[in-house]
Amino acid sequence: MSKVQYYGTGRRKEAVARVYLRTGTGRMIINDRSLEEYFPRGTYRMIALQALELTNTFQKFDLYANVRGGGLSGQAGAVQLGIARALARANDDFRSLLRKAGLLTRDSRMVERKKPGQKGARRRFQFSKR
Repeated sequence: MSKVQYYGTGRRKEAVARVYLRTGTGRMIINDRSLEEYFPRGTYRMIALQALELTNTFQKFDLYANVRGGGLSGQAGAVQLGIARALARANDDFRSLLRKAGLLTRDSRMVERKKPGQKGARRRFQFSKR
């Protein structure tokens, strides 16, 4: 049996994930490390694997992902979108299921830029009347 491969790109904040799903037994490798090693926090693992859990395909695919940019939270979201897009390519029946769960929508929220004359994006310097 030849291995079939599906690809999906995921983005969240500044993170970009290139996700490859191959028919297999459920191995999960992210940046040449195991899933547990790369995402030590259970919350991030749960976010990243939400699409596989929803479609019940944990043991059907091997996951290989290359992630760069951003922090772990953004990277988990990027992997999630990449997996969802790859699964939608793998099986058309998954598309409506993933769409309904909101997993095929790119989260467009980005960090607001710092403004001049202020401490941050919205935080001002302390005001002194005298």
